[in-house]
Amino acid sequence: MKIQDQAVVTMTYVLREKDENGRIIQEATKENPFVAIFGMKQLLPKFEENLMGKEPGDKYCFYLTPEEGYGERDENYVMDLDKKMFMQNDVLMDMVKEGAQLMMQTADGRPIMGIVREIGDKHVKMDFNHDLAGVHLCFSGEILDVRESTDEDFNDSCGGSCESCSGCH
Repeated sequence: MKIQDQAVVTMTYVLREKDENGRIIQEATKENPFVAIFGMKQLLPKFEENLMGKEPGDKYCFYLTPEEGYGERDENYVMDLDKKMFMQNDVLMDMVKEGAQLMMQTADGRPIMGIVREIGDKHVKMDFNHDLAGVHLCFSGEILDVRESTDEDFNDSCGGSCESCSGCH
């Protein structure tokens, strides 16, 4: 079977920065493959586009620009927030450390992931850009299996493997 919308795809991949010689960002091996349902808007559109029509045994290597990946970095998404937001009983919460990823909410209540960049006397600098914003990406790997999806594949809110969306919502 070839990859098509609503197919469950099991694959390996190596995600590298820039090109096939770049720094490894993430990897899915044959022992711990990546499994996703295609056409569910959970994956980068250009990622899916590059793999559509492939079948088990096919190897792939393709590049994505920042615009095709996670967008360009936007300094407007780096903000100084009042440190009081991160205090409990006048003590900074344990999870608030430089480099920590924290789930926050936008003004309209939508969840958004941010990274603590700096902790000052009165402010915490949060970066709400995606970690891979502004990065040229190179994906390479192999298609291990392609099968039709079943009702069971849609039983959780992630539409399949929680790895396909980096965790259940």
